[in-house]
Amino acid sequence: MSVYLDNAATTKPCAEAVAAAVAAMTENFGNPSSLHRAGLEAQLAVDSARKIIAGTLGALPENIIFTSGATESNNLALRGATAAYGKKRRKIVASSVEHASVEETLAALEASGFTVERISPREDGKFYSADFLSACGEDTVLLTMMLVNNETGHILPVKETFTAVKKRFPHIITHTDCVQGYMKLPIKAKSLCADLISLSAHKIHGVKGVGALYIAKGVRVLPIVTGGKQEKGIRSGTESVPLIAAFGAAAEKLSPTISERWERVTGLRAHLLEELAKIPGVSVNSPEEGSPYVVNISAAGKRSEIMLHFLESKGIYVSSGSACSKGQQSGVLGQFGVTGKLADSALRISMTAETTEEELDRFCQALAEGTEKVRG
Repeated sequence: MSVYLDNAATTKPCAEAVAAAVAAMTENFGNPSSLHRAGLEAQLAVDSARKIIAGTLGALPENIIFTSGATESNNLALRGATAAYGKKRRKIVASSVEHASVEETLAALEASGFTVERISPREDGKFYSADFLSACGEDTVLLTMMLVNNETGHILPVKETFTAVKKRFPHIITHTDCVQGYMKLPIKAKSLCADLISLSAHKIHGVKGVGALYIAKGVRVLPIVTGGKQEKGIRSGTESVPLIAAFGAAAEKLSPTISERWERVTGLRAHLLEELAKIPGVSVNSPEEGSPYVVNISAAGKRSEIMLHFLESKGIYVSSGSACSKGQQSGVLGQFGVTGKLADSALRISMTAETTEEELDRFCQALAEGTEKVRG
């Protein structure tokens, strides 16, 4: 049996999500925009999922726009908000450790004339809301900050920062990429002071190819995909009913157990760290107060890619960083002070509540073997 510890890249769809997708493909297969009965049934399935996901954020169904995934949600948030509000205000403030779908979009906006100020963590590896606040001003159109870093598990001070910024500069649009925090931390849109929230289904045991963007009431986001006026005209294109239904089913299943699962995974991380401490040359790059779902480590002198394939030969799947980077260093670790050979040897272990101690033990045993056999 293989050991899958790459859940930050994608999770196994839960039975409820699979059943919902199959039902939508075989029963509610109509086009939600069609006016006949088959179309109505498909629309009802979409409406049900929208209501569920909105409820998990303490929002209304009309606040939720379905997309093809978090990459599109992030693009829609940043491009759509700056298109709506960025004619005079041309500055964007962001954290320096954003996912590539945010960072590359910021780079594109810079190329089009916007100024982007990226806020880095301080020497202690933590972000401080005061640093973001001091970077904002009357010329700032947008502030974007992820909730949980996908490579290290660092939790960024989104609520504290957004609250302070909104109090002083209510015109600034606030966006958070909640992909690694959704269904792991209790997230409510209003308490975060977030105008825009990006979500992904396949990180929460849904299926790939669908995500959502929460848009607060009164906030304008101009579309980047135009056509048939679906999703209130903000995201045209026939809705993928099977994927959306699966998204709703996964969120409905996980929502009641957020605290319970966090506690279990916290215990798993403690066990993992205890076992890792027995392996010479292994150091932990993730913070103690970070998300327990993501643990980033380095095996000194052992290149990530080589170690990753050694572990794969043992039936153990981890990653060397963000799956979207295709194995290339993103620079995020360097922002947290992990550089040189430590960055070259970084591995990311990401768990779910279904992960077992036995699986973690197998990983640690294989890692210990790898540190002795693998040449840098």
